[in-house]
Amino acid sequence: MTAATRPVCVLVGAPGSGKTTVGQGLAAALGVEFRDTDADIERLAGKPIPEIFLDEGEAHFRTLERAAVAAALASCPGVLALGGGAVLAEENRAALVGHRVVHLDVGLADAVKRVGLGAGRPLLAINPRATLKHLMDQRRPLYAEVATDTVVTDGRAPEEIIAEIAQLLRKDG
Repeated sequence: MTAATRPVCVLVGAPGSGKTTVGQGLAAALGVEFRDTDADIERLAGKPIPEIFLDEGEAHFRTLERAAVAAALASCPGVLALGGGAVLAEENRAALVGHRVVHLDVGLADAVKRVGLGAGRPLLAINPRATLKHLMDQRRPLYAEVATDTVVTDGRAPEEIIAEIAQLLRKDG
C-alpha cells in the first residue's frame, strides 16, 4: 500500500459523534478528499441504508460494510469515516491496524441531541435513547481498541474538533 492510497486518518465513533461533519471539515482543511463508507455502501447498493436493513437485513448490510471498509482503506488518500458499527467486525478492526484512527468520543446526551430520534438510522428505530446507550456501551471498547487517538466531541463546535485533529496529525506527521 503506497502513501497515496492510504487514508490520512480514519474516523470512528458512535452515531452522533460527528464523523461526517468533522470528516468533511478536516478533509477541506487538509486539502484532501472525504470519504464515508456508509455513502459508498448506499451508492453500490443503489438504495439508502435503512432500505438495505429492511429489504436484506443487518447481516447483509454488515457484509457490504466489510467490503466497503476494505476497499476504502486500500484506495482512499484522504479522510475516511467508517459507519458507527464497522468496528463490530473483527475483520475491520484487524484491517485498521497500522492506520491513523481517531475515535470521536461522544457522550449519550450529546449523541441523542445530534441524531434526534433516529430518522434514517435503522438500529435506532425503536426506543432510540436506550438503543443508542446500548450501542455506545457495546462499541466504546472496540473504538478504544482501534484508536490511535481519542478526541472528545461533547459540547464542542466542529471547528474546535477539526483543529485538534489537524494538530495531532501535524505533530506526528
